[in-house]
Amino acid sequence: MGTLVKRVIEAGLPRHVAIVMDGNGRWAAERGLPRAAGHQEGSRAAERLIRFAGERLGLEALTLYAFSCENWNRPQSEIDFLMDLLEQFIEEQLEAFVQAGVHLSVFGDLAGLPDRVRTTVENAMRRTADCDQLRLNIALNYGGRQELTRASRMLAEDVVQGRLALNEIDEEQIGRRLYSASSPELDLMIRTSGEQRLSNFLLWQTAYAELVFTDTLWPDYTPAEFVRALETFQKRERRFGGIREEHV
Repeated sequence: MGTLVKRVIEAGLPRHVAIVMDGNGRWAAERGLPRAAGHQEGSRAAERLIRFAGERLGLEALTLYAFSCENWNRPQSEIDFLMDLLEQFIEEQLEAFVQAGVHLSVFGDLAGLPDRVRTTVENAMRRTADCDQLRLNIALNYGGRQELTRASRMLAEDVVQGRLALNEIDEEQIGRRLYSASSPELDLMIRTSGEQRLSNFLLWQTAYAELVFTDTLWPDYTPAEFVRALETFQKRERRFGGIREEHV
């Protein structure tokens, strides 16, 4: 894979890649295992990809969809396991993140998390605040509509308080109030497990992002397949609403 990695780096990497890590439950079901086993293996897949994206590729920003607002509707036992797994993942990876220069941030409502999980996440964000290699965004208790609602309320409050005039509201002002304000524009969104929908993920940010869908279940997703997705991205012609020059 070394030659392919070198080729995609030389061709120019996307600055910001987001992934919907889907298929943990189906991976477990296919093996006659409990869903928890799929989530555990999915955690290992995330660890592998984060390390590869930062250390081998030098990717600027990676956003992983870990837990949506809608996921609170799952059985309480599964929610508890996912919260424990998240806490364990961050605690185990924190020193490695610091050493590798991984800056951890969260897209989503931290206030809605269990206290112990929120404390762990906030501590990790503080510890990695000065890291400047890979920006790792974890979408946690996140929803795209929730994010846009939050941004709208912030804009309304600024107008009411006189900090912003109504006619000053534009795309830039909205973007500044999104969770992604400190990250580059999203270039590529990947979804695993064969599903081909956004599922309320980064609705604003995906406006002109390239989309890549794969049938691979998330626990089986490898750095090699990630590199192939990057290669696919590099073959796309991004026109951002324009037309090909030969058609001008």
